[in-house]
Amino acid sequence: MTQGKRIAADIGDDALHAIRELGLAARLARSAAGEGQTAAAARLAHVQAIGRIEAGELGVAIGHVPGPLALYGIGVRLQQPEGR
Repeated sequence: MTQGKRIAADIGDDALHAIRELGLAARLARSAAGEGQTAAAARLAHVQAIGRIEAGELGVAIGHVPGPLALYGIGVRLQQPEGR
C-alpha cells in the first residue's frame, strides 16, 4: 500500500476534501499570477512537490504546503472543532 492510501484510510472525508481544496487554491492562484509550476518551484521547492500539493496528494510534508499558498496571497486559518 502506498503512503497516500494508508493516510487516506486514517483520516475522514472532511480532511481529504480540505487537502484537495488547498491544492486547487494553490494551483488557481499560481495560474492567475501567470506562473508555471517551474517558476513557483524555483522560489520554493522542487517542481514535483508543487505538483503534488496542487494535485491534493496525501503524504506531502506539511512544511511544503504553506509556501505555495503564501506566495500567491492565500492565507489559511485553522478552525478548532466545536466543543474544544
